[in-house]
Amino acid sequence: MKNKIKKIIVLSVVLCSTVGFLQPTETVNYKCMIQLTNYSGEGAYIVVSLLNADGEYEDTLYVQGDDNEWYRDIEDWWKNVYGIRRPELDAVTGATVSGGERSTTVLKIPLAKINKGYSIRFESAVEDQEYYTSDLEFEVTTENLKAKKEGNGFIRYVRMIAQ
Repeated sequence: MKNKIKKIIVLSVVLCSTVGFLQPTETVNYKCMIQLTNYSGEGAYIVVSLLNADGEYEDTLYVQGDDNEWYRDIEDWWKNVYGIRRPELDAVTGATVSGGERSTTVLKIPLAKINKGYSIRFESAVEDQEYYTSDLEFEVTTENLKAKKEGNGFIRYVRMIAQ
């Protein structure tokens, strides 16, 4: 019994000291303004994801729309991320925005992913209308993060500014 307690104590000390040396992921904050097209209908649900060099989901950076009942309308993200793992989303905003409106948020982009072949994808959907898997997608480069990017669906354009 004493040996078990000693082992537990030693393992606890090792685990605590290892965790203390882990470096948090360094991120760069970018203010992201999403301007929607002039469409009629309900507010748009938008998911902003970080994709690795193979086009696979790496992280969810932002979710516009707080009613998870409608998350399945963002089909690709639902199928590959949320519907499978149900991750704790800390990148969720409040209400959706409608046609012609804009929203602004801050995206935390890992510094180690910039200029390394990663991409940012904006998916969008509106109830009883279209779903755009890649309403906007661009490689995460220093230059691209400064440029205004045009969308293909409900997103008119996205502009990002380093904070």
